[in-house]
Amino acid sequence: QVQLVESGGGLVQAGGSLRLSCAASGRTFEIYTVGWFRQAPGKEREFVAAIKWNDARTNYADSMKGRFTISGDKAINMVYLQMNNLKPEDTAVYSCASSPYDSGSITHDYNFWGQGTQVTVSS
Repeated sequence: QVQLVESGGGLVQAGGSLRLSCAASGRTFEIYTVGWFRQAPGKEREFVAAIKWNDARTNYADSMKGRFTISGDKAINMVYLQMNNLKPEDTAVYSCASSPYDSGSITHDYNFWGQGTQVTVSS
């Protein structure tokens, strides 16, 4: 199994920045893709961004491009999500997930999930 632990969430004012971290452990050699997703109250889970574990190729949801940046450090089994110019509508629980496939936004491709970290953006 793969274990994922997120950190870095919190309360920030609109226009501010946060960097989320995702620490992977366990059978990390099974990981092909790590993705970030978010879920706001009363809404469906939404894809944010993904990174390929071995070659760092990335892809983003269109609405996140330009404000969010995903990166990774395979040597220490970490993936990051830098979020800039945050808006109140970015308020959600952000979770990282791992997939053994060349995945993007398809939630069902991801077989291990972290517990999530709360991001709250005040106006």
